[in-house]
Amino acid sequence: MINSFKQYLHEENSIAYFTFGRMNPPTIGHEKLLDSLAKKAGKNDYFVFLSQVQDSKKNPLDYSSKVKHVRKMFPRHARRVMINKKIRTAFDAASELYAKGYQNLVMVVGDDRVREFKTILERYNGKKGQHGFYNFKSIDVLSAGARDPDADGVEGMSASKMRESAADNDFTSFAQGLPKSMTNKDSKKLFNDVRTGMGLKEETEFKRHVELESVSETREQFVQGNLFSLGDKVIIKESDEMGIITYLGANYVLVELSEDKSVRKWLDAVEKIEEAEATVNSTVEPKITQLNKAMKRRTKRYK
Repeated sequence: MINSFKQYLHEENSIAYFTFGRMNPPTIGHEKLLDSLAKKAGKNDYFVFLSQVQDSKKNPLDYSSKVKHVRKMFPRHARRVMINKKIRTAFDAASELYAKGYQNLVMVVGDDRVREFKTILERYNGKKGQHGFYNFKSIDVLSAGARDPDADGVEGMSASKMRESAADNDFTSFAQGLPKSMTNKDSKKLFNDVRTGMGLKEETEFKRHVELESVSETREQFVQGNLFSLGDKVIIKESDEMGIITYLGANYVLVELSEDKSVRKWLDAVEKIEEAEATVNSTVEPKITQLNKAMKRRTKRYK
């Protein structure tokens, strides 16, 4: 019952923003989606609903575990992540928001799903069904500015790539798809929960060089330009080979070892020669002196 003109205006203009996704598992791609949702909502309310589908191939995390991981992974949006076992589809979510009194609805999704959701949400507006009932004054579907992070085979990090890394027991690659705010402990928990959901055994041994916090710190220094530059003379830690950096990737470098041989190495697998000379053993020092002239000749090409 409307008791005042002010309440009438509120109900007429009330608007809810929401998204609905699998997030199985959640990734940095989902972080961008939620940040976009919050930005578009502005001062309006926004909600995050998660799918409850579970299977060993594409949806290894169970609903309750997934909600916990998403809330912990994205603390800024934690209070907006809903847990309601009655909501299994985007239609259920729309009905729930309509029942709460919202008169206008905006869904935010990956760019490749805008048309799909726009069509089906409008099709059932004002019609009763298994999902319940909703009759919004307006329905809109906006792009989060990127493809759906739940989709298979998308460019960049995606849930499918994370599942592949978990299946391959590759924690290094898996950790690269997680936000920097994730602790090493929480990252390993998510990794093992995904593996368990896929019917695989938990991993109990993690090598030091794949710990998320160390990798993240190294990557941050690299992005800021404080780690390596083109033409730097480096030594490969595991083999004591020396070469020159000829390319800077997102989280790796290409090292030219000779005129006809180059190798790709992760950031923490190489070290500048001038930094290594202080601790390098006596068997390597003569090698540095011997190759200095040859490398100086090649270094000129990258200055």
